[in-house]
Amino acid sequence: MLRIVLFLILIALAAAGGAWVADQPGDLVLTWGGLRATTTFPGFVLGLGIFAAAIVLVWSVLTMIWRMPGRLRRRRHEKRHARGRHAITHGLLAIGHGDTALARRHAAAARRHAPNDPLALLLHAQSAQLEGNRDEAQRVFRAMTEREDTRLLGLRGLFIEAQRADDALGAVTIAEEAIKLSPSSTWASHAVLGFRCARGDWGGALAILDSNLSAGLIDKGTYRRQRGVLLTARALELETMDRDVARESVMEAIKLAPTLVPAAVLAAKFESEAHQVRRAMKLLEAAWLANPHPDLADAYAHVKLGDSARQRLQRVETLAAKTPADKPGHVEGQLAIARAAIDASEFARAREVLAPYLDDPTQRVALLMAEIERTEHGDGGRARAWTLRAVRARLDPAWTADGYVSDRWRPVSPVTGRLDAFQWQTPVASLPSDKGTTIESSAFEEAMLAAPPPKRVTAASKAPVEPVETAPAPAAQDNSPPQAKEGSKEGSEEAPMEAPKEAAKEEPTIVASEPVDPAPAPAESSPPAATPVFRSRADISKPGPAPIPAVIPIVRAPDDPGVDDEGPSDEFTEQIGTPKAQAGGWRGFWSRWGA
Repeated sequence: MLRIVLFLILIALAAAGGAWVADQPGDLVLTWGGLRATTTFPGFVLGLGIFAAAIVLVWSVLTMIWRMPGRLRRRRHEKRHARGRHAITHGLLAIGHGDTALARRHAAAARRHAPNDPLALLLHAQSAQLEGNRDEAQRVFRAMTEREDTRLLGLRGLFIEAQRADDALGAVTIAEEAIKLSPSSTWASHAVLGFRCARGDWGGALAILDSNLSAGLIDKGTYRRQRGVLLTARALELETMDRDVARESVMEAIKLAPTLVPAAVLAAKFESEAHQVRRAMKLLEAAWLANPHPDLADAYAHVKLGDSARQRLQRVETLAAKTPADKPGHVEGQLAIARAAIDASEFARAREVLAPYLDDPTQRVALLMAEIERTEHGDGGRARAWTLRAVRARLDPAWTADGYVSDRWRPVSPVTGRLDAFQWQTPVASLPSDKGTTIESSAFEEAMLAAPPPKRVTAASKAPVEPVETAPAPAAQDNSPPQAKEGSKEGSEEAPMEAPKEAAKEEPTIVASEPVDPAPAPAESSPPAATPVFRSRADISKPGPAPIPAVIPIVRAPDDPGVDDEGPSDEFTEQIGTPKAQAGGWRGFWSRWGA
């Protein structure tokens, strides 16, 4: 609205001025040398305006001609820059979806149209990496390190190439240079911290951790936890060399990270040696409430030197009573009680606490039961059965980091170099599937575990022994390969495990070390397809026949020669007829086409 009012005012002033000029009377005479010009005042004003407009027009034309080369150069530069940006954009998109040829073509266009653009250098380096040309990628990254704006990016690229070439020393050198340029660089600090921890330079690792805190890369809580981890690692390393420094380090670590299991165990050990039993027990109890662990239970049992096994059992029972039920590791309390009860010869107590876990035992539960059978009754057979069951049982929790399972705690993951990566948890490989399938125990294990203590047979009582047979199995359910059958047959011939028919229903008979030749059974009393109760070792891992067996096709590996087409034969037996070829290989292929 204001602009309209101003425009109307200007038009009114111009009209008033024109009217005033037109109303002026008289003539205007211009004399220059011998020239004389006479005109009216309005004509003079009009000629003056035309002259001014001509001067402005001529000046504009001259200025445009003068600036024409610069404008042409600028337009050409802008056009090349636009083409370069277009090539960079589409080149990065080509790298994103893995089109090597298209990325190479756009990288060449970007170098031609925008050679000084940082993104053109990045596109060139990444296209070389995508092609696998490491020499070219390293050359471009070195060129990037010579520029101020791309120096850190070039160091990052050289660091990645050094990692791909397994040059750990070169990678750490590049990371240290990057830290000098930018202390807030996350990847550089992570790499240097992991390298110093792997080398055992705990002082240097603590300095990097302090630098990360000052640069704002980690918060205060993470800093306290990671510092406690590094101090614990230094204390564990110096425990046997410099106990004073180790004690000082672990005491600071337990203040920063009171739930860290190795810190609590080592701190409790130092406190126990200093006769501070109550303080050591408090440290272990605090860590146990957060993360029940067998090392904590063992340290709690031996926190007071000179106690008897029954006193240690009572102390472990006290610790297990404090285990929170909502913790996933509450079973550790029961296992600790069982361990202490075995040491105290309280086998009934050990069986009582292990009874809820016998249906689906873990390896530690099975091994504890094997130790109970071996120690209490001297039953080697049942102990071996539990040991065999432990081999096939689920895994217990272990120190795990990034898929790597370690037998001891470590401060840094050996896979990624991540600090405080190890957690006490069940490895992923032993977790149950979605269908909840479990490994069924074999008939041999069940027979051995259900049988009473065995009776040994002396060599004097050599009597003919007949194999125990069960109901005939359907022939259609025998899906085992011929090799397995042959191995089972050979295993039964090498180690016969037959029992008399009269004692088969009561208890199994273990044959003495001296072999006993079994008497051949009558032909009319033996079914054609009998399954012995005690199978050979090759057949132990095979489950019994199912009512409706699931047929799973087996595909040969490319470099697997497969099974011989001819079945197993005896070299001393005359072959009658042509042996039937297996349904596989070239014969199976031609047989499908009717050849």
